[in-house]
Amino acid sequence: MAQIAPFPAWRYDPSRVGPMADVIAPPYDVISPAEQGALYERSPYNVVRLILARDAERADAAARTLRGWMDEGVLAQEAVPAVYLYSQRFTLPDGRTRRRDGVICRLRLEDFSRGVVRPHERTFPGPKRDRLALMRATGAYLSPIFGLYARPGEPLRDVLGPVDEPLVDAEVAGTGHRVGHTLWRVSDSAAVARLQAALAAETIFIADGHHRYETGLAYRDECGGRGDTGWILACLANMEEEGLVVLPTHRLVRPACAVDDGALLAGVGGRFDVETLAQNGTRPTGVIDVVLPGRRLRLRPTDVVRGAMAALPEAVRGLEVAMLREALLGPLGIGAEQLEFTHDDAEAVGAVASGRAAAAFLVNPPSMAAVRAVCLSGEVMPEKSTYFYPKLADGLVFDLVGPPWR
Repeated sequence: MAQIAPFPAWRYDPSRVGPMADVIAPPYDVISPAEQGALYERSPYNVVRLILARDAERADAAARTLRGWMDEGVLAQEAVPAVYLYSQRFTLPDGRTRRRDGVICRLRLEDFSRGVVRPHERTFPGPKRDRLALMRATGAYLSPIFGLYARPGEPLRDVLGPVDEPLVDAEVAGTGHRVGHTLWRVSDSAAVARLQAALAAETIFIADGHHRYETGLAYRDECGGRGDTGWILACLANMEEEGLVVLPTHRLVRPACAVDDGALLAGVGGRFDVETLAQNGTRPTGVIDVVLPGRRLRLRPTDVVRGAMAALPEAVRGLEVAMLREALLGPLGIGAEQLEFTHDDAEAVGAVASGRAAAAFLVNPPSMAAVRAVCLSGEVMPEKSTYFYPKLADGLVFDLVGPPWR
């Protein structure tokens, strides 16, 4: 069973730091070097100084900053344990507006073998080493993972009930968009009990934060479960509500790995039917678009590819990202170390046109049904298969699970 709990959060004191829009930031793994610099300039208290410090000894610098902010009153601990309703307002490329609700709480860490919490993507060792060093230095969860559960017809707000005035109501500009972030404290014991009862029988699917979750397991085991290290900070959302959006994750081939038109066409011969596209357009399900300098191709899998994919687990074989890796990038000798990623078609096309990328491979995002099927099967998708939009904001709440016993 999934166990969740309220916790005594640490939060920014607005009277000390000013507008919350100046101190929150996206998760560390989507912050570019340019954005890191901009966040540093935005405020001396921006959370980027904790989650992605630019000092050489990043973890130690974050620990010093965190302790300094706690000592100075920049961060203050809530008097009462609580969970937090977190709502994000955003606009899609087609102009439609959406709202995604989640609840920030403690989630009991469970080994994946128990089936209570399930991953959907593979992870890389480097980010886990980095996050573990940060956990060891700070003893704190500075960012929540993003988890999903499925309860049709039961909006999260109905479970939690009425809320008071928000603690945070901030709007932050991104690249061509703005996202609103609103946070409410929920400390009513009856509301918390309703939430605990609603989620007790649910499976939690990790949407974002696989590296952080696996780091949490490692830190818990290192510490023998002492203190509150058996819990992780999580934001949980109902995947049955309409605010859940998954964007595609396109592959950009680094310039050093030249992609020759002739070699590519020879490499896909017999496995894909190739169509030259005269212009950009809607990409049907089950195809891969390839952008080359001055040329765009659409690849449709043949029976040869479908036969080869049949060797993969059933839940994975229908994924375009799996087809891209197994039937295209792999045979072409293009590995993960030669790739960058983007979620925007126009950026992918522009990267090839400018020479920033040798080629781009464009795919459609997997459906939520596909993500859920992969999780329940016990399988995982290739790395960077999903991009849940918008990203959670870091800096709304923090949870210290290590000190003072360390």
